[in-house]
Amino acid sequence: MCKVFDYCGNGAFCSQGASHTNPKKSSLFSSLEQNVDVYFPSRKRIRVTAPFVTACESFEQKKQPSIEVLPDECLFEIFRRLPSGQERSACACVSKRWLTLLSSIRRDETFTSNPNMPSESNGVEGEAEARDIEGEGYLTRCLDGKKATDVRLAAISVGTASRGRLGKLSIRGNNPCRGVTDAGLEAIARGCPSLRDLSLWNVSSVGDEGLSEIAHGCHLLEKLDLCQCPAITDKSLLDIAKNCPNLTSLTIDSCSNIGNESLLAVGRYCPNLKLVAVKNCPLIGDQGIAGLFSSAGHVLTKVKLQALNISDISLAVIGHYGIAVTDLVLGGLQSVNERGFWVMGNGQGLQKLKSLTISACNGVGELGLEALSKGCPNLKLFCLQKCAVLSDNALVAFIKASVSLENLQLEECHRITQAGFFGILLNCGKKLKSLSLVNCFGVKDLTYVCPLAAPYNSLQSLVIRNCPGVGNATIAVVGKLCPELTHLELSGLLGITDEGLFPFVQNCIASLVEVNLTGCVNVTDKSVSAIAELHGGTLESLIIDGCRHVTDATLVEISNSCWLLDELDVSKCGITDSGIAILASAVQLSLQILSLSGCPLVSDKSLPFLHELGQNLQGLNIQHCLGISSSTLDVLVEQLWRCDILS
Repeated sequence: MCKVFDYCGNGAFCSQGASHTNPKKSSLFSSLEQNVDVYFPSRKRIRVTAPFVTACESFEQKKQPSIEVLPDECLFEIFRRLPSGQERSACACVSKRWLTLLSSIRRDETFTSNPNMPSESNGVEGEAEARDIEGEGYLTRCLDGKKATDVRLAAISVGTASRGRLGKLSIRGNNPCRGVTDAGLEAIARGCPSLRDLSLWNVSSVGDEGLSEIAHGCHLLEKLDLCQCPAITDKSLLDIAKNCPNLTSLTIDSCSNIGNESLLAVGRYCPNLKLVAVKNCPLIGDQGIAGLFSSAGHVLTKVKLQALNISDISLAVIGHYGIAVTDLVLGGLQSVNERGFWVMGNGQGLQKLKSLTISACNGVGELGLEALSKGCPNLKLFCLQKCAVLSDNALVAFIKASVSLENLQLEECHRITQAGFFGILLNCGKKLKSLSLVNCFGVKDLTYVCPLAAPYNSLQSLVIRNCPGVGNATIAVVGKLCPELTHLELSGLLGITDEGLFPFVQNCIASLVEVNLTGCVNVTDKSVSAIAELHGGTLESLIIDGCRHVTDATLVEISNSCWLLDELDVSKCGITDSGIAILASAVQLSLQILSLSGCPLVSDKSLPFLHELGQNLQGLNIQHCLGISSSTLDVLVEQLWRCDILS
C-alpha cells in the first residue's frame, strides 16, 4: 500500500521515494483523516544531514497510534486501574487533561485485582504506600492569593493520595484570573476523604455545590472555617451538619448568606461540637443562637459571638443552656443592654465558665457585672474592651463579689479613673494575680493618700500600657499596695521618672523576673541600674526600648548582677561600643536575645564583642544602627550562622 503513495505519475512505482516536491502527494495527504499526523515536504532546498528515510517508512512512523485519541471514558477506566498512587501522580504530570481526569476518580472507584496479593514488581511500593496510609490525614497544604486555583487543588488531590493523605487545607484569597471554584473543591472531595480541617477565606467563587461535595466526600471533617464566602448559604452547611458527625469546630465570619438554619442544623446533627465562632453575619439572629444552645449547650465549650443582630434573648438562652461553656466572647452586640447581662448571670447555667471577654457592648453596667460575678463562680479571666459606660463603682462591685478571679484586663475603658484602679487593688485580696490597663485615658495622676491599714494584695503581674495620665504619684501607691510583683510592664508612660520608679523598685519584696519599660523616655540609669542590682538574681527579661537616657552604666550593673538574663533590649538607648564590650566580658552572662536597634553610637568596633556574645545568641537585632557597615554585617552573618540576625 505504501508504494501507492509514492506514485510519481509516469506509470512506474518508485521504491526509493520521490526526491522532489509533488503536488499530487500534497492533495493525497490532505484528504487523510485528521487523526493521522501529516508530513508536507519543504519547498526550499535544504541540506540533509540525517540518515535517509524512505517515504514509506516515514508514513508508517507518523501513523503510530496515540493514547490521546481515546475518549475520557476510556482514559478514566485506565487511570482507575493504576496499581499505586505514585503511578497516578506521574500520569497527572503529563497534561492538564490527565490531571483533571485523575482528580475526578474517587478513592473507592480505584480498581485493584487482588489487594491482598501485591505483585512482585511493586511489592516494595505497596508496602511504602501502606505505611503512608497508616498515618493518613497529617499533610497540610495552604494556597494564598495567586496560587489558589482549581489546577493546584486537583494536583493536591492526586499528589497527596500516596503521601499520607491530606489532613488540613487552607485557601486564603483568590487568583483574580482563574481562582478557586466549586470544581476545585469537588476534586478535593473525591481524592481526599481524610480531610479533617478546611479553611476558606475570601473565596467568592466557591458556592454550595463545592462545599456540599466536601460534605459528601469528607466525612471525617472536624474543623470548618469560612470567612468572606458570600456564595455559600444554609444549603451546603446543612449538608455539612448531616454528613460530618465528627465536626468539632465551626467558624463563620462575614458570610452574608448564612443564616439561622445553619446553626440550628449544626446544633442538632453534630454531637461532638466544641467550638462555634460567628462574626458579622447579618442573617443570624436570636433564633439561630437559641436553637444552637438549646441543642448543643451541653457539649459546647468555646463560643464567640461578634457583631451580630442579637438581643437580650440570646444572652438569656446562653445563661440557661450553656452548662458546658468554659470560654465566652461577646463583642459588638449593639442591641444588648444591661438587662441581658443581668439575666445571663442569673441563669445559673455558666457554672463552668472560666474566661469571659466583653468588647464594645454598651450594656455593661453595675447590675449586670454583679450578676455575672455571682452566676460565674469559677471565672478566672475577665476581659473588658471598649466598654464606654463601664464605671468605677461597677468594676469595684464586680471585684468584691468575685470569688475565683485571677486575671483582669481593661482596654479602652475611658470612664475608669484612678479611684477605680486603686479600688481594684484594695479589694482584690489574695485572689487576683494579674492586672492589665491598656489605653485607659480616664486614669489621671492625682494625689492619693494611701490608707495606713491598706491590705497587701497578691498581684504578681501588672501591665500599664499607653495610659498617658499615669505618672509618679500613681506608681508610688502601686508600689505600696503590690509588693509581690514579679512581672512589670510600664509602656509608653511619659510621666514616669526616677522619682516614682526608683522607690517602686525598692518596695518590691518579691524579685522581679520580667521588666518592660518601653517608651519611658524620662527614666535614667538610676532606676534601671537599681532593677539590675536588686533583682539581678531572678531577672530573665529586661526591655528598655526607647529609654534614651540609659547609658553604658546600666550595662556595667547588668554584667555584674544579672546571672539569669536571657533577653535584653536596649534599642534607641545611649549605648556605645564600650558597653557592648562590657557585656561580652561578663563570664556569667548568657544572653539569648539582644536588641540594639536604633543605637547610633554602636559602630564597627563592636564586631569582636558581638562575635563573642554570639556564641550563645539565638537572635540579634541591629536594625537602624547607622554606625555598622554592610561589610561588618556580612562578617557577622558568616560568623554567627546559628543566630537569627535582623539588620
